[in-house]
Order: sequence, then structure tokens, then C-alpha cells
Amino acid sequence: MHIDTHIVNGRAVLGLEGRFDFSANSEFRRCCDEALQAIQVRELEIDLGQVLYLDSSALGMLLMLRERAEGVRKHVMLSNCRGAVKQVLDIANFAKLFRIS
Repeated sequence: MHIDTHIVNGRAVLGLEGRFDFSANSEFRRCCDEALQAIQVRELEIDLGQVLYLDSSALGMLLMLRERAEGVRKHVMLSNCRGAVKQVLDIANFAKLFRIS
């Protein structure tokens, strides 16, 4: 998986591309750590528009990110969710935990 990160107006946008599974754990965590530590960042947007596949380990990574973000008073949102990715998020009831667009 490839992650493109940029910061705009206090929002760190992490654009994920490819398969979001356990093999992405270290890169995802590194990118999230950088965004969480950035003082100017108030919100993290996880852009799932280019994600082809998402499994239970990816859901776990998103939950861990949410917990860590709350610990530093930042918010996490999921964007560009569609197709099979949106279906997985719906089944897991992630709309109750994240702002999803």
C-alpha cells in the first residue's frame, strides 16, 4: 500500500492506495504518528478512495488511530468510502465511531 500525506488548513490528509491489510501496518502507523505529532493538525482525514481491499486488521488500525487521536484531542474522519470498502465499514458499524463521507 502507498500513503500520500499532506496538510491543509489544520487537516492531515492521508491518501491510501492499494490493499489496506496487515502488511500496511508499519507504514500506516508511521504516517499517523507524524500527523498526530504535528501541532498544526487538528483533524486526520483517511482518504480511502483508492483502497481496493480492506480487512479486519485495517479496521483494527483505524480503531487504534481513533483512540490515539482522542488521546491528543484530534479527530479522525474517513473519506471517499465507496463500493466494497464502504460495505465493510457499514457492516462493522463504523459510522457510529467515525465521520464518514
